[in-house]
Amino acid sequence: MTLPFDPAALDPDDLGEKRATLEMDHDEAVERVRTVCTDAGFGVPVEFSPSELLNEKVDADRDPYYVLGACNPAIADRALSATDGRIGALFPCNMVIQEIEPGEQLVYHVSIMKVARLLGFAVDDEEMDEIIAETGELVESVYERLEEA
Repeated sequence: MTLPFDPAALDPDDLGEKRATLEMDHDEAVERVRTVCTDAGFGVPVEFSPSELLNEKVDADRDPYYVLGACNPAIADRALSATDGRIGALFPCNMVIQEIEPGEQLVYHVSIMKVARLLGFAVDDEEMDEIIAETGELVESVYERLEEA
């Protein structure tokens, strides 16, 4: 399959890619990210540990890896309208907490709003511009708070 663009040519900002490193144990980092997301205006309706699942099901021996599915319902509702519902296939906005080594956790995120734009999901470009800006501000607030820790 040929992609309509070269992924290597994308700047991390094109994806809304964010990274932070937390110097704490994994469970503490998960709780910290959950709290910061909630304080910034996201709910966390979905969360799970792919590492626990894979370790149990296929004996994967993966290091701790946790996904918090963050959501701001008002913005999610607008995004569904601005994309004729297609963005729902990317929901929720995930925050990944991955143990790099004991006591060091990577918190990783990409903007599903920006990804949806790259994939051509937007039917209302003006509304998507506003949604991308608003979610970008919320995520920026999360990462500023994480870096304060």
